Amino acid sequence: MTGRQNNFDALRLFAAISVIFSHSFLVAEGTQNGEWLILLTGNQCILGLTGVFIFFAISGFLVTQSFEQTPNPLHFFAKRALRIFPGLFVATLVSAFFLGPLVTNLPVGAYLSQREPYLYVLGNTLLDQTMHELPGVRFVDNPVGLEINGSLWTLRLEFMMYLMVLGLGVLRLLSVRIAVALLAFGIACLHFEMLYPLEKWGWFFQLLSGWGWLVGFFAAGMVLYKLRHTRILDSRVALLAFAGLVLSVPLRQFIPLFPLFGCYLALWFALNPRLPIIPAARFGDLSYGLYIYGWPVEEGVMWMSGGHASWWQVFLIGLPAASTIAFLSWHLVERPMLRLKPGSRRTAASYAPVAQRA
Repeated sequence: MTGRQNNFDALRLFAAISVIFSHSFLVAEGTQNGEWLILLTGNQCILGLTGVFIFFAISGFLVTQSFEQTPNPLHFFAKRALRIFPGLFVATLVSAFFLGPLVTNLPVGAYLSQREPYLYVLGNTLLDQTMHELPGVRFVDNPVGLEINGSLWTLRLEFMMYLMVLGLGVLRLLSVRIAVALLAFGIACLHFEMLYPLEKWGWFFQLLSGWGWLVGFFAAGMVLYKLRHTRILDSRVALLAFAGLVLSVPLRQFIPLFPLFGCYLALWFALNPRLPIIPAARFGDLSYGLYIYGWPVEEGVMWMSGGHASWWQVFLIGLPAASTIAFLSWHLVERPMLRLKPGSRRTAASYAPVAQRA
């Protein structure tokens, strides 16, 4: 991991841990009403959701860079597929054929004779997330006790963003103007809920609505990448962004304004050369593994406690357990598969904005 000149690793790790933190409330209590950021923002947003927003902003920045450095569209597609699907496939296998048989109230033979575990692996690996439950599996008697992995909903939307970048790039429309337009459209979708009424028309429009809800965060990263040669990532601008984020709370616009203020602050932190580099990837890039294993691990903790664990117990036990699995996922699955990626002219990890290198 040498040569990294940014804090993207630390930012991704923070985002993943924030998701696990918020989910500990939901898994233990069946509600997130007591989560810290939901209280601080007056029931507007949980910390884990800001983690998702930050993930999308990072992706917007680095995936746009990846396309520009990968002239072959098929190579770009292969890189993105290798980042998501191998780890996801193994995670669904673990849920369906290790965690499921352990928790189910059915005999193991009867469980394995059902079609649902196999369809769960196939469907979720292919980003068709209509199957959320497994036969006889109930972790705890609360509203999310049947949910196998409540984190996977973002992955197909993330992959849609990859396809969007690919399409724009092939059409030579991957410009700052288009990125700004997508940012404005995404904010409008958040504020006016423009695409929600379309969801009643079927799965495609439900997918479109989900894309609209998250595209602003992704586009924020695209914009900042496109403006990397300017002085946009400036400490004075960061102070204004922080003030805007604070003011968004009493204005009841925390989520609609997060693409502007929150995503800017996150990427400013990642790319500020005056901040010390945090060696967050010392043991590997664990963020994706933490994200896809955090929920089932926390559900497993809740099940082992007989449904009596508090949120802080679920978090404090679940985080190191999920970190261990994420470590294995990175070194045994993700990293070996990423070595198959077609080469690019330079790595995204070593990027530092030109205007700030001095």
